[in-house]
Amino acid sequence: MTDPTRTLAGVILLTIVTIEFGGWFLTKIARGQVPMTDFQKAFARAGHAHAGVLVILSLVGLLYVDQTGLSGFWLWIGRLALPVAAILMSGGFFASSAGKNVTQPNKFLAILWVGAASLAVGALTLGIGLITA
Repeated sequence: MTDPTRTLAGVILLTIVTIEFGGWFLTKIARGQVPMTDFQKAFARAGHAHAGVLVILSLVGLLYVDQTGLSGFWLWIGRLALPVAAILMSGGFFASSAGKNVTQPNKFLAILWVGAASLAVGALTLGIGLITA
């Protein structure tokens, strides 16, 4: 594993603490200690789940990125697009449901779709990089 990939993996592992905090916050929501609409509860669960799954996918992707023939710009896309997707997709769920008594997503839902694009670009780049290596 190259130094940049190893460092990025370490940083991604550190983000798990924030995901744990989110899990603790979800238990407060489930116990009714945080007033939220059903829509907000659903988006809080979705945001938390996406964060956890995409962080794991990011770490798995880093195990492979240095095995590709990617270099320069595309190597960095292979390294960064998946963790960026984790941030943007989960953040999109949270930001688009923020506020009191919100029952539908606001304009910040666009962040979720930018994250989905990052996920697609990262997965395609890494997949193609591995197939062509």
